[in-house]
Amino acid sequence: MIEAELLSKTYRVADKQPGMAGTLRHFVRRRHRDVPAVSGVSFAIAPGEMVGFLGPNGAGKTTTLKMLTGLIHPTAGTVRVVGHDPKRRQAAFLHQITLVMGQKQQLIWDLPPLDSFRVNAAVYGLTPPEARRRISELADMLELGEELTRPVRKLSLGQRMKAELLAALLHRPAVLFLDEPTLGLDVNAQARVRDFLADYNRRTGATVLLTSHYMGDITALCERVLLIHQGRLFYDGRLEGLSERLAPYRLVRLELTVPQPAAAFTGHGEVESLQGNQVCLRVPAAQLTGSVAQLLERFAVVDLEVSDPPIEQIIGGLFERGRVDDSPA
Repeated sequence: MIEAELLSKTYRVADKQPGMAGTLRHFVRRRHRDVPAVSGVSFAIAPGEMVGFLGPNGAGKTTTLKMLTGLIHPTAGTVRVVGHDPKRRQAAFLHQITLVMGQKQQLIWDLPPLDSFRVNAAVYGLTPPEARRRISELADMLELGEELTRPVRKLSLGQRMKAELLAALLHRPAVLFLDEPTLGLDVNAQARVRDFLADYNRRTGATVLLTSHYMGDITALCERVLLIHQGRLFYDGRLEGLSERLAPYRLVRLELTVPQPAAAFTGHGEVESLQGNQVCLRVPAAQLTGSVAQLLERFAVVDLEVSDPPIEQIIGGLFERGRVDDSPA
């Protein structure tokens, strides 16, 4: 459904020095420099896949999405989405994709969402009965009711985001490009949007490429992730594989009958946190079995839990290094 081969985008920007002198010099003799935003990115996404696209601010995620949707043209490389060249912006292509950006809106601010939906339906050539049926179906999935008839400006951020999703999916696109769809939403609203996207993917088989700064979005929806840093793709694989390859330690959480000082755990692992009779230790994976046995033998343990480190911590370390290897994250 999506194929990118050595996709690159370079922007030519003015190179102006600060101050009045710099302004005058730039007026007389303009200088420019090339700034690479995306460099040689290649990947392929199969029909029905939900793929997370992760990277720090300025890494090139949104630029890549805009090239995949034809909003900007690549400097080099090739891209095909549902068999089309996006930069040609053909009607047959536009009918099969949608782009949702959490910081942008397409709904008309002073009108109810229902009016915007009717405009979208007319743009995509839907008959009034078909439009009503699709609006009703999506509204049920998104748990939207009376919000459809209230002005957009009177809706909460979560309600607006759900209405934005309905507007973007009215024409039943085969490919969804979602750029921060839960940006600014509270925890409950984020969960509802995630549930809807998972349900929509199951029902329609739509292909989804999702960017988000909330790791909860990625872990809940995507088995595969693409990691980009400074415009270059440096990981394409399973999310679960990152934890397995890059976490050489485990977190051991203990609840003790009697509180203990941090020094009591010397030799059993590194103390991550200690509060009353609750302690969390970082234990090397190779020593896990022996350390747990020693802890159970030495202390009166009420409860014990072993877990992997948070995926946010692992990926944060990857972005700092800009590569994937077998060293600690």
